[in-house]
Order: sequence, then C-alpha cells, then structure tokens
Amino acid sequence: MKFSAYLFDFDGTLVDSMPSFISVMLRILDENGIDYEDDIIKIITPLGYQGTAKYYIEQLGLAVREEDILKLMNQYAYDEYAYKIQAKATVIDTLKKLKEAGADLNVLTASPHSVLDVCLKRLGIFDIFTNVWSCDDFATTKADKEIYRMASEKIGKPIDEILFLDDNYNADKTAVLAGMKVCGVYDKSSEEYTDEIKSVSDYYIKDFCELLDI
Repeated sequence: MKFSAYLFDFDGTLVDSMPSFISVMLRILDENGIDYEDDIIKIITPLGYQGTAKYYIEQLGLAVREEDILKLMNQYAYDEYAYKIQAKATVIDTLKKLKEAGADLNVLTASPHSVLDVCLKRLGIFDIFTNVWSCDDFATTKADKEIYRMASEKIGKPIDEILFLDDNYNADKTAVLAGMKVCGVYDKSSEEYTDEIKSVSDYYIKDFCELLDI
C-alpha cells in the first residue's frame, strides 16, 4: 500500500448515484424552462448544492431564490440517497481491506450531509471513515484548490502523501493543481471524459478493487 491516507469523492466514486444526481439537478432546470449546455454536469458536479444553486442563478439566469433551489434539491434527492442508491462494485470490500491495512480513509464531496450521511450509514460504511466532509464544511467547492489544502491539514498529512479519488475531471484537475496525488475513477456518467481524466491523474481505475494495487 503506497498511500497511508485517502480522500474519496462520494457521488460516482463510492456510490452509483450519478444518474440520481443528474436527474435531480436537470429536473430543476427543466421545470423552469432553462436551457443548458451538454457539459453542464461536468461543470456543476464539483460545486456542491449551494454552488450549483448560485451557478443556476448567476450563470443560467434561473429566477428562483437560492434557498428555494436548495430546498428542492434536497427534497428531490433525499429518497434516492436514503433508500435506493447502492455502493459501486467492490467499493465496500476494498475500503475494508484498506482500513485493515491501517489506511486513514476520508470523504470529501459536493453533496450535503442531509443525503451523504444517511446513505453512508445505510450502506454500513460511515464509521469506516475518519472524516466525512461535505464541501459545505469548508464553505467552498471542489473547484477551489484551497479545499484540498484545508482537507490535508485536517487529515494531518503532507498534501502530496494523500491520494484523492474522483470521477470528475474538474475536481481531479483542481486537486492536482493543489499538489495532491490523484486517482481518476471510471463512472459511466463521465465516460466521455475518460481521456481528459487520465491526462491529469497520476493513476486511473475502472474497478475499485484496482486501488489495492496502487
């Protein structure tokens, strides 16, 4: 095991939730008749719910109060995360093996605790992590280099000794710029960006169990 500390994304990395995330986020735009580009999910995924709400208002012209957008996001997403979304293949077994080997496991995600915590607890893996962070805890997004530096300080390891795993190109690229080692993760939702993710990552895995060989 080359790394003693890991920082995991949640949606599309640990759990197979991107179809639900995409459905929730696009539903709000569709209900309000807002047009968007094909790469909208690539853009908003690292932003978190609050960052996405701001993006909708400031960049896409959604004429809805930020607090009302957030309320809808949480309302639409809760049932999916609380009852339906499952861990991706081999994730749970791999996490347990890393933990048994003495690794420090942490989560950093754009999703709020209202859906994050309930999902990890239902899957039985919440307590396997030393820290479970939402971007909300840092008052910024994964599009900001500082969030990775702040996370490394809290983990208590030099930033280049922590392996960050994410299925999103923008998050992977920003983590690299912050000085963190990065492992890109395959997810069907970001399949078209595979080459881009590989181009900025130190490692790339298609199945989570491959992490044990890094």
